[in-house]
Amino acid sequence: MTNFSRRVEQVSISGIREVFEAAGEDAINLGLGQPDFPTPDHARQAAVEAIQAGEVDAYTSNKGTEALREAIAAKHERDNDLDVDPGDIIATSGGSEALHIALEAHVDAGQEVIFPDPGFVSYDALTHLAGGTPRPVPLRDDLTMSPETVEEAITDDTAAFVVNSPANPTGAVQSPDDMRAFARIADEHDVLCISDEVYEHQVFEGEHRSPAEFSDTGNVVVVNACSKAYSMTGWRLGWVTGATDRIERMLRVHQYAQACASAPAQYAAEAALTGPQDQVNEMREAFKERRDVLLEGLDEMGLDCPTPKGAFYAMPKVPDGWVDEVIDRGVVVVPGDAFGEHGAGYARISYATDMATLKEAIDIMADATAAVR
Repeated sequence: MTNFSRRVEQVSISGIREVFEAAGEDAINLGLGQPDFPTPDHARQAAVEAIQAGEVDAYTSNKGTEALREAIAAKHERDNDLDVDPGDIIATSGGSEALHIALEAHVDAGQEVIFPDPGFVSYDALTHLAGGTPRPVPLRDDLTMSPETVEEAITDDTAAFVVNSPANPTGAVQSPDDMRAFARIADEHDVLCISDEVYEHQVFEGEHRSPAEFSDTGNVVVVNACSKAYSMTGWRLGWVTGATDRIERMLRVHQYAQACASAPAQYAAEAALTGPQDQVNEMREAFKERRDVLLEGLDEMGLDCPTPKGAFYAMPKVPDGWVDEVIDRGVVVVPGDAFGEHGAGYARISYATDMATLKEAIDIMADATAAVR
């Protein structure tokens, strides 16, 4: 019989999903990386109008509609001070596909990909699926990734390294100096830097900077999406931008795997990017308030937690048995080792839920903490 590919056999179902399945139906879910806000009305309406006008019944350009790519380019000029050609953008099926085609287009069998540990679960899995070798690197005490650690990990076999700021699962925000250093590393070592900037608008302290701002060699590609900024996770609309030759290679992968991103989602994303940005700011302020309440609760429990400066996750150090005890009591959190071996002894808590529910969960977690000590 035909066997399964070794690439697929090296990948398992996400540990995050395993936690969801183990929890009861009435559990409070602090494991989901999804804003609890509605998609902005003007984005929804744009999709409805496009559907009713018959504008979404056919394929769009492989790269996405010209209007959407112009909106993405304008976003990069507005938010990142980057001059991006709309022709150097591919609209993708979420940030996940953008990461996938970036790795597929740049990683040969056996080549290494460096990424943070703990880090987003897709980095390891997508490296395996591209035939590459994962090279996770540990983080600083504040859970940011050190440029020096990345540079020390580079070998002749290194194809790429991944930067994620603000970060999932840690909520850490890299400094502008770090981002400048990552760009220098990409340029001097002639390796690709993949900058995952999906959480860029959820920054509470410091500022978001992209390594693309500091590179002039074309060795940085940027992955982003509407998912977190506009609460559009279900719309599956992301993008990747980079140098023309890199986009052309990524387009080869995208065109055969996906053809084009969902047409209704493209119209919704265009409206989200070009319309009022009030809800983005409102979400950020709400997440910051929730973060502060959660940190206060963790401190009262006696749990040490580096202050997350962005995204909507906290990653406290927890005692043995804490995650199981919390889940048994009806609150879903994710064990840190689901995000890499250096995540052991931590737990990821998402505060993308309403304040009343978050406070209820904190009380339950406090009881669980007392029970395992």
